[in-house]
Amino acid sequence: MEYKTYHEQNDMENIRKLREVLKTLPSFAKDYFRAIEPTTSTKTRISYAYDIRVFFRFLIEENPVYKNYETTDFKLSDLDRVEAVDIEEYQEYLKLYQKKIAYSGTDKESFDTIDITNGERGLKRKMSALRSFYAYFYKRQLLEHNPTVFVDMPKLHDKAIIRLDVDETARLLDFIEHGGDGLTGQKKVYYEKTKERDLAIVTLLLGTGIRVSECVGLDITDVDFHNNGIKVTRKGGSEMIVYFGEEVEQALRNYINGSRKEVIPQEGHELALFYSTQKRRIGVGAVENLVKKYAKQVTPLKKITPHKLRSTYGTTLYQETGDIYLVADVLGHKDVNTTRKHYAAQDENRRRMAAKAVRLRED
Repeated sequence: MEYKTYHEQNDMENIRKLREVLKTLPSFAKDYFRAIEPTTSTKTRISYAYDIRVFFRFLIEENPVYKNYETTDFKLSDLDRVEAVDIEEYQEYLKLYQKKIAYSGTDKESFDTIDITNGERGLKRKMSALRSFYAYFYKRQLLEHNPTVFVDMPKLHDKAIIRLDVDETARLLDFIEHGGDGLTGQKKVYYEKTKERDLAIVTLLLGTGIRVSECVGLDITDVDFHNNGIKVTRKGGSEMIVYFGEEVEQALRNYINGSRKEVIPQEGHELALFYSTQKRRIGVGAVENLVKKYAKQVTPLKKITPHKLRSTYGTTLYQETGDIYLVADVLGHKDVNTTRKHYAAQDENRRRMAAKAVRLRED
């Protein structure tokens, strides 16, 4: 069997998912997704497909004209009947709507409903998908008008960067390394079984700033101890060598030469760097859960995720070097303005100095 990398397997799975979703969309939608294929990732296309399907469901649920439609019944002429006010109503709908979830009952399939909400970023992504969808057909003169251009995009408000302080970083790594020393029984067995792996993962995330998807996608052959570098696949599929320091090197060596050697992997997962307890390549959700589990014990008031570890690295690198272009390059940002916005513009240390500079009463 030909070996497929994590990213190749992900792409194949996304393509399969997209083909299934397209069966539930109007036939003309296939033309759009075929056209954007060369310039988008499979992850973007499947996300857009889900988002556009929500729009057609909105029209069916909220617009009397389409109440007897199935999503596959829509024609391009129906899109031409949609006006800007309908798009504004769609934005309002996206803030809270219900979705049917199928589950197996005792004798037949039943349905439950769950509430779906979208914040600023969710709204913007869904509106971006719809704008792109309309623009494709309008540009090709298959639609007479494009109502999406007359509706403002949701505004994104800056969020404060949540990251670990230096002492919190040290305490987190110490807790992973020694937090289970006092355990007994099965808890002790599980802790010892996963300690080297978990310490290697968290040290790698904190010491390189790679994304969690880049971390779980690593193969053992991507690690180069001669140059202390790892080959990661960035967003969009480009490859890049990211270098690491002595602490990351030691954590990786301990794991690779230790508990990883004891794993007998499932077929197709032989080259994965990090394994789950099921002896398969570890997934994004598992890494998110382990980071959350350990961080909660060290800094319970901060909601720490793998992305927050990335932010911690980026902030530290900028504070140490003052080189925003270096930070952008290492983090894999295509636009340095994104990096500047997140790291250079929010200098927490300076804000702390401001708090000490103003005195309200003399001693």
